Amino acid sequence: MAIATLLPATTAFIQRAPRMLIGAEWVEAADGQTMPLHNPATGEQLCVVPRATVDDVDRAVLAARQAFDDSPWSRTRPRERQNLLWKLADLMQRDAELLAQLECLNNGKSAAVAQAMDVQLAIDFLRYMAGWATKIEGSSVEVSVPLMPDQQFHSFIRREAVGVVGAIVAWNFPLLLACWKLGPALATGCTVVLKPADETPLTALKLAELVQEAGYPDGVFNVVTGTGITAGSALTHNPRVDKLTFTGSTAVGKEIGKIAMDNMTRVTLELGGKSPTIVMADADLGSAAAGAASAIFFNQGQVCCAGSRLYVQRKHFDNVVADIAGIANAMKLGSGLDTSVDMGPLISARQQERVWRYIEMGRDSGATLACGGERFGPGYFVKPTVIVDVDQQHSLVQEEIFGPVLVAIPFDDEADALRLANDSPYGLGASIWSNDLAAVHRMIPRIRSGSVWVNCHSALDPALPFGGYKMSGVGREMGYAAIEHYTELKSVLIKL
Repeated sequence: MAIATLLPATTAFIQRAPRMLIGAEWVEAADGQTMPLHNPATGEQLCVVPRATVDDVDRAVLAARQAFDDSPWSRTRPRERQNLLWKLADLMQRDAELLAQLECLNNGKSAAVAQAMDVQLAIDFLRYMAGWATKIEGSSVEVSVPLMPDQQFHSFIRREAVGVVGAIVAWNFPLLLACWKLGPALATGCTVVLKPADETPLTALKLAELVQEAGYPDGVFNVVTGTGITAGSALTHNPRVDKLTFTGSTAVGKEIGKIAMDNMTRVTLELGGKSPTIVMADADLGSAAAGAASAIFFNQGQVCCAGSRLYVQRKHFDNVVADIAGIANAMKLGSGLDTSVDMGPLISARQQERVWRYIEMGRDSGATLACGGERFGPGYFVKPTVIVDVDQQHSLVQEEIFGPVLVAIPFDDEADALRLANDSPYGLGASIWSNDLAAVHRMIPRIRSGSVWVNCHSALDPALPFGGYKMSGVGREMGYAAIEHYTELKSVLIKL
């Protein structure tokens, strides 16, 4: 066992009971209420954070509103916004190990993986978005205006910041998801009120410290901690919010979308998934098995685009499943501070129980467990599990489990694979494992998902838009598409 030593700064951050940032002030909840945070690897309490009230959220939105309308931020030029984002990214690079340890303690994931992936991807994304700050363009248009045939006009289209952004993020990648919202908001000149997930606010609060240190004006970035039912709901309903952006479950996302329409608030929703991994007969089967295992077991399966449905051409099905089961059985589970561990705990006792109910549902319906199917503590651990002999319409196949549970089904030919892959209410991601480029290019346009990976899975890049079809959401994160979602178009017509 090789346990990483906590930085003194990590311990100090947790011990001082972090507060919320509203405007220029670090504050407790208006009524003094707090809520506990727990280490998923042990179940022990880490610290407490404020449980925001509706009044706290209203004050945060008002601070963001004033910063957008009246503060120096409303007059910043593109180069200034670019440089501030670079500065923030540099500060995150400086504190990368601290951020990774906070993520590990609060979320349960490997600290080493969090530093190499979660934190570094967040830094890379902010630097990518910094470049867009100086490249937001409008256009000039030659107009006709038929009702005024004898007049001359000058016409152009401006792209302007949408305004105050209410951002609500999930607990599986707390820092990265926050930066996916923060990057385009700050690049375009918006202001932000961030409500991190109930379970995982620590890196959001540290990020707020770094935003202040980078030199952003007061009120540009605000963080309120608390429950979704109170703080999240208050942010969603607030009429001063111009745009809502949410990452989380489809059920909650649908409710947020309905509320947003009541106020005609702009909205983007990155929601659940049940992504297929399709292994064709010609694939490199060893690479496909390793890739399929990574697609579902990475981050304990708590990934919206996890490859949770495996479809393998029938003649290779048993061998591929056996290889994945072998990989799963060899995985070491434990604390994310242990550098020898392959998989950490689930986020909470509630999530552990949810995943366990699905496994039991499979057993009860006569499915076969190729491996796994066990849970243990202390902490919230579930062994990586592969389930076969499952009907396509079973809840295990159709519903998002959000844990290290893979359901595997054989298919006969390309048409059968496409039918099975698309037979889902979700459409976030999919992967095809094949060396037949003709077949791959036939399949890509027929798969109903926002991303298709070939011979890899969940490979993300800041330049590629990410989002889903069907019940997997509305709008896109990353790429230039994100800039479009954080801006409004204004048409201008000048009679000369």
